[in-house]
Amino acid sequence: MFKDFHAQDRWSKKDLHCQYQAVIVAIATRHADAVDIKFLVDGKTVWIALPHPAWEEYLHKTGKVITDALAIQIAGHYLKAAIESGEYAGQQMFSLTVAETMRHLDETLEEMLAPAKS
Repeated sequence: MFKDFHAQDRWSKKDLHCQYQAVIVAIATRHADAVDIKFLVDGKTVWIALPHPAWEEYLHKTGKVITDALAIQIAGHYLKAAIESGEYAGQQMFSLTVAETMRHLDETLEEMLAPAKS
């Protein structure tokens, strides 16, 4: 769903091609308590930082873990929403709060489980 997708920039109306590139534990690269998900947006690097405490909150809430595959979907969902809402504006890094991560996780799961439109 959100590994390779297109989104229309709210302001320019340009179609942007977004492609997942990597998952990196941010403690190793920038000493942050987060997981960084790298995307290319029309060839330009964009990082989405998901806070580690969201993993603990989701586990406590559901008894399930956020897998790498789910983290990629959450980050992609956020990125698409940021582009379409006008929040993107060419930024290279977005750091989500736990609440934002949980909201995008819930919305991602809803979309993944929704019946396909005919």
